[in-house]
Amino acid sequence: MNAATPLMVVDGAGVVVRWSRRAREIWLRSDAEAVGRTALTLVAPDVGGPDASGDGSESGTAPLVVHDAGGQPVDLRVQVMPLPDGTLAWGVFEATGGTALDGTRTSVSDILRANAHEAFFVLDPALRVLSVNEAAAALCGVAADQTLDRPVGELCRPSHPREFEDVLRRALADGTPVTDHPLGLEPVDGSARERFANLSMFPLGDGRGAVVSMTEVTEPLRTMRRLEALGSVRERVGRSLDVVTTCQELVDALVPGFADIAVVEVVDAVVRGEDPPLSPLARDVPLRRAAFRIDGPAERAQAHPVGDVRAVPAPTPYSQVLGDLRPRAVTLDADTPWLDADPERARAIRASGARVLLTVPLALRGTVLGLLSLYRVQPHDAFDSSDLTVAEELAAHTALSLDNARRYTREHTIAAALQRHLLPPEPPSRTAIEFAPLHVPADAGAGTWYDAFSLPGARTALAVGEVAGSGIDAATTMGQLRTVIHSLAALDLDPDELLARLNDAVVRLAHERAALPASDPLGRQPLRASCVYAIHDPLQETCVMASAGHPAPVVAHPDGVVHVPRIPTGPLLGSRDGPPFATASVPVRDGSVLALRTASFPVSEGPDDDARDPLRVALTRLDRPLGEIRDEVLYRMRDTAGSHDVLLLLARTRPFPPDRVATWSLEFSPTAAATARHHARDRLREWGVGEETAYATELIVSELVTNAVRYGASPVRLRLIKGGMLTCEVTDSGGAAPRLRHARTADEGGRGLFICAQLSHNWGIRYSAQGKTIWTQQTLD
Repeated sequence: MNAATPLMVVDGAGVVVRWSRRAREIWLRSDAEAVGRTALTLVAPDVGGPDASGDGSESGTAPLVVHDAGGQPVDLRVQVMPLPDGTLAWGVFEATGGTALDGTRTSVSDILRANAHEAFFVLDPALRVLSVNEAAAALCGVAADQTLDRPVGELCRPSHPREFEDVLRRALADGTPVTDHPLGLEPVDGSARERFANLSMFPLGDGRGAVVSMTEVTEPLRTMRRLEALGSVRERVGRSLDVVTTCQELVDALVPGFADIAVVEVVDAVVRGEDPPLSPLARDVPLRRAAFRIDGPAERAQAHPVGDVRAVPAPTPYSQVLGDLRPRAVTLDADTPWLDADPERARAIRASGARVLLTVPLALRGTVLGLLSLYRVQPHDAFDSSDLTVAEELAAHTALSLDNARRYTREHTIAAALQRHLLPPEPPSRTAIEFAPLHVPADAGAGTWYDAFSLPGARTALAVGEVAGSGIDAATTMGQLRTVIHSLAALDLDPDELLARLNDAVVRLAHERAALPASDPLGRQPLRASCVYAIHDPLQETCVMASAGHPAPVVAHPDGVVHVPRIPTGPLLGSRDGPPFATASVPVRDGSVLALRTASFPVSEGPDDDARDPLRVALTRLDRPLGEIRDEVLYRMRDTAGSHDVLLLLARTRPFPPDRVATWSLEFSPTAAATARHHARDRLREWGVGEETAYATELIVSELVTNAVRYGASPVRLRLIKGGMLTCEVTDSGGAAPRLRHARTADEGGRGLFICAQLSHNWGIRYSAQGKTIWTQQTLD
């Protein structure tokens, strides 16, 4: 301020008639508060009023010391001034002879006012502007001399005026400073973008007003918002290998923050794992609405529900983006012409209050995977070129994640289909056993399997196994092991011997896998599998079991007792070392239920957790159809989704009809064959077996008994069983193993087993501690 300019002018009555800008800064009073009032009530001098002298042609001065608004002394000088009408008045000036400190304070104040980047406002208690610096005038978009005596809210134009005024008045009332309070400001200079500032306020005390500073942070905030959105997408999108989940991860990363509404639509074929179509996308290609999120109520803001599948209407920005793969930022208002082409979206846009749209293609290597649409509700929060660049980058990241998920989905689909075709259909019920399998496939497809097939002697083999890993490799390995088990079971091996030979097959497969080229990732994956194999004999009412690193079956008896038998658990299949496999024989009465399951199936091993065990609870009531028990087990399982299959095979034992079994002990003499033929002929006649089958059976019985007497040891026993097939068994105590030979024309013997093999559907040898049993099976008419 020029030293020749008075702080104030006082008339002869001591009333202020002129109040300067510098006076407003010193005493924090506006023109309206000062002009017309007595000067002494405004400046609080330390001495009496000025003593003037002069005759109107010359002026005199008198010293005066007063206090500013903060209580600090201010040196003034008073000078008599002639007014234009000829009267005299007092001019009050700042003294020029102050201390060096006072001069420094004034210089610092002037420098801050002129050069500070922050906008400074000096306010009176009514929140009217007493003084501003150039930065404050620029922030408000007005000249500095147009800011004085105006409400600060009128100048700054905050987006939420009431909240802004409440913050200031509360700080004035409490006398507590406010620092870095976020503030939204309306656009200036015709801009369409909202501005942001950090507000700080420092009350001067005693209700004398306050100093307010504002720092515009529009661009830093927008840059931070873009970086946070990009970082959130990179961190959160792509963690899942599911297409729909990946889309939901994207909208969750962008709303709120980067956008108020986000919609992701994916080509429907991509969701199923198929190859994405090339660009430009045909108009009739359907898109699935995979994810939606809004920062607010969503009842009417959705054009279509999540999961809806339909083609994008044209011409719209969405169809244009899918055609040329170029993002578009669009302003939305009532006159937007393309809204007529998509009435449902138009309704949702109006209901949500969206004002701007940014739609970006999700594309990769010239193919179209989907579309990302972002909306903002604030009218001045438009998408700019930097937002467009960030949206393209996060869309590229998402497109790559979607393609990875699509490829995984395709592989899972193939693996699941392969597993489904390799698994047997539900085993048909047999005379002495019925089945009810439960299979809940894993998300990734896995290598679990079950099997149930008939063995001679009315017995039934049951197997459940699991190959480590998932996907196509696990499914194909499962198919190989299942084939090996079928081949070994046809040899009528005991469970422990079958698992030993199955382990040899897995070791060979593992060796082949390890020999794959180094570029094949399968070669670095160890081959491990588990299996439990059981043979149920209804005639003995026993179940012989063996396990290769697999949980033992659960056995539920008709009297309500449910337990897990303790059976020897051998090493996992594929192990070169470890103890040999061993068997355990478990009594199983008629009407019992065997439950074979995978390792991932939840089963408690002790009685304390029985109430929470879905399998044990369901098996306590066996007086129901087996399918109903299986369904209850599934209903009681809270969560079946995961990376492992959940597989359960229920088998209920039933009594084998005693009138379909005939057993005879034979003398160890040459006449035993004739006696055996006689017994067989009579029993087959009772069973109503056809003449051709009966005749073939007599020949088989005669040959087998003859061989037992000639090459075996006493005692000899004949047993006929009529089940699904006609089984003939001859048992002796000898240990010599018969073999099938092709006799020459001149040989008198050596044709017995060959004749039996020709007349029967299948034949084999079963060994036990008491000797051996040679059996044949024939189909019945």
